[in-house]
Amino acid sequence: MPDVFINYRTGDGNDVAALIDNELANRFGKDRAFRASRSIAPGSVYPEALLMSVRRSALLLAVIGADWINFQSRLRDPEDWVRKEIEEAFSCGVPVVPVLAGRGTERLRTAGLPDELARLAELQSVRLDTQNAEADLKRLGDVVAEMVPELYDLEHGEAASPAPGSVSNSVGDVSGTAVQSRDFTGDVGNTVVKGATGPVHAGWGNIYQNSRHLSGDRHYSGNGMTNVEGNQRGDIRHRFGDASRPEGDEL
Repeated sequence: MPDVFINYRTGDGNDVAALIDNELANRFGKDRAFRASRSIAPGSVYPEALLMSVRRSALLLAVIGADWINFQSRLRDPEDWVRKEIEEAFSCGVPVVPVLAGRGTERLRTAGLPDELARLAELQSVRLDTQNAEADLKRLGDVVAEMVPELYDLEHGEAASPAPGSVSNSVGDVSGTAVQSRDFTGDVGNTVVKGATGPVHAGWGNIYQNSRHLSGDRHYSGNGMTNVEGNQRGDIRHRFGDASRPEGDEL
């Protein structure tokens, strides 16, 4: 879906329309703007493509060339496509910005427009002079970014904020098993510690209390919930409560 629809008349402003299209593509990415001669594939039903693209756009740029107002017979023809695209934008609530192409192009006057297009004369315009193309194109791009927030965010690389209560991953590089979680309301259970170089205590009481059996380098506690692997040396304890609690008590 295009963000910007470029409205222009062939023979009056089409070169400027191409410059705008190229600038927006370089700045915001390919296909963010719609220009009929480029965007409509050969063999497509162009009336449907034109009107649908206007409705789906966030902004319409109406390129006004030096002779634009002189096409009076076309402007007053309800079937003229330049007129129909602008009318469609007005009807759908799509913002319209007149782009005055050239230094000598005058602002539109209500008296020279059919009633359906009279609103164009009341809209603030932007000038694009080909002799000052680089600066004017940048300014136009700034206007587009301000009027279309999605393009502003795209250009500045801003991502949407996480939804309230969402979980984010800040673990980084992990060479073993990792568990990512949010809130615990009960026992985690089945604690597994790998690669330990000494006893690791993840429960209550003495690590060797009520042992089931000792097999090789593995020691299994009496309640069967703690599995310690590796060569056990030293005396390291990690307590979750009172060490004097008997086996089987719960937090």
